[in-house]
Amino acid sequence: MKIDFVSDVSCPWCAIGLNALEEAIKRVGSAEPVELHFQPFELNPDMPPGGQDITEHLVEKYGITTEQSDTNRDAIRQRGRQVGFDFNMEQRGRIYNTFDAHRLLHWAGLQGRQHGLKRALFTAYFTDGQDPSNHEVLVQRAVQAGLDEAAAREVLGSDQYAQEVREQERFYAEQGIRSVPSVIINDRHLIQGGQPVELFEQALRQIAAKG
Repeated sequence: MKIDFVSDVSCPWCAIGLNALEEAIKRVGSAEPVELHFQPFELNPDMPPGGQDITEHLVEKYGITTEQSDTNRDAIRQRGRQVGFDFNMEQRGRIYNTFDAHRLLHWAGLQGRQHGLKRALFTAYFTDGQDPSNHEVLVQRAVQAGLDEAAAREVLGSDQYAQEVREQERFYAEQGIRSVPSVIINDRHLIQGGQPVELFEQALRQIAAKG
């Protein structure tokens, strides 16, 4: 079973969705081997260096009030807790450009280490409050995921995989993907949002049964 997980490392519902999907895959078991691929999506492709205050950004982008933003944060923290992901909102004050993170993830996929890096980047931003556009943070997390430090620095110090990432982003946009996470199973079945474990499990079992 092939699963494409279209997401951004600055998307909290993507972190929730990944943990829920991983638990669903465990429940389904080894009877249906899974190939999990992470595909790029930028929530804020025009975000400048240094990022933006996250509350200010959410108020501007979605037209919500500061109180609504706080309520949403509480809901995210609670949902994260339910699937075993720790959101440390007090550590995360800004939102950043994530293009270099996606370039590094593309490279990590070629090395067979994409899953570990994706999880490390979610933890870096949402739990530890680190800047996912900072090259030192990216290198540190790449090493944590078992990738070569010098090679990671070489990727980040160049424009390697920029074209490939842009092409993937265009491809999924042309398929109608406008929000994340978007989970595409066997190139045919789409599940969107940070859904509960049970929903992912049910979908995986139904698709596996159909062959």
